[in-house]
Amino acid sequence: MRVTMRRVLLVVGSVVALMVTLHLGQQVLECQQVLSERRHRLMRPENEELVMVDSNHVEYRYSKEMPLIFIGGVPRSGTTLMRAMLDAHPEVRCGEETRIIPRVLAMRQAWSKSGREKMLLDAAMQAFILEVIAKHGEPARYLCNKDPFTLKSSVYLSRLFPNSKFLLMVRDGRASVHSMITRKVTIAGFDLNSYRDCLTKWNKAIEVMYSQCLEIGRARCLPVYYEQLVLHPEQSMQAIMKFLDISWSDTVLHHEELIGKPGGVSLSKIERSTDQVIKPVNMEALSKWIGHIPGDVLQDMAHIAPMLARLGYDPYANPPNYGHPDPLVVNNTHRVSRCLRGGRGPGSLWSTGAAELNRERAGGHKRSLRWGHWERQRQLH
Repeated sequence: MRVTMRRVLLVVGSVVALMVTLHLGQQVLECQQVLSERRHRLMRPENEELVMVDSNHVEYRYSKEMPLIFIGGVPRSGTTLMRAMLDAHPEVRCGEETRIIPRVLAMRQAWSKSGREKMLLDAAMQAFILEVIAKHGEPARYLCNKDPFTLKSSVYLSRLFPNSKFLLMVRDGRASVHSMITRKVTIAGFDLNSYRDCLTKWNKAIEVMYSQCLEIGRARCLPVYYEQLVLHPEQSMQAIMKFLDISWSDTVLHHEELIGKPGGVSLSKIERSTDQVIKPVNMEALSKWIGHIPGDVLQDMAHIAPMLARLGYDPYANPPNYGHPDPLVVNNTHRVSRCLRGGRGPGSLWSTGAAELNRERAGGHKRSLRWGHWERQRQLH
């Protein structure tokens, strides 16, 4: 009897175990089916749109097919000025740096393995980048992103967003490096105590970006020379707006008048260029590097930074001849110079604003109040 009871319990136990296994297996299969359906649903075109509504209840629809604008280049090459001028256009919104997009792009290579995983990863990257850009500020007809190092991945981005366009900011590497060293702009891998090291790293970075720009083609990637943008802002912006296929607006020539205004230009308190772009376009920064680069580095310049010559700069010109400025730029430069020497008017407030920004970088939660006060004072003038 004991043996019989033991056998019965064993059979019952086996049946129960089998039923539990089958039930769990069925649940796993159902979960896999649901996940598979979700994946396919996410990838269907009708579900790739991101809908946003602005403060006037105007609806905007964004998708991978939209004409996104990416602005990039080596830091201290005029990317902030470029995006501020575009931000001044009533139909364009760029906004401050996201900082996360170039980091995610840099990690992409470590994640990509098999063909199927690559396809899923690309879809996820596409959705993530689009949502970050779209939700980084107020909706607008045209959206742009300014994260300098994103253009190290411009070929990849051009595949993710087939109608996107790219503005590669190009600047004399000697000026870029002098700016990052004197303004203590921390960039991974750059030794800010060495002009030679920074110029070597500048050369490598701009070579990657420029090569990718050429690979994409001139129909989608436009090199924008910082010096020419500063010396000839109207001519340069006319060419840029034509390239982007966006209607012309004179507001792009007066970005400083729209700083802090609704639908205008928002500025970051932590970006190093902010205290410069609060001023009108001027020649103040073009030649600051002259007389500061060590002699041995100047002698080896063509070898240290061969991209200078490739981009059209004379590596031995000291000072270089960037060209003759437009009258508007000459006037702006005189105004800024005169006012910053202690005159009255908006220039003194530009100086005050720059000083405020430097204090705000270490000032914690009170900074937005001071910034607002300075902005109101500037507008009164």
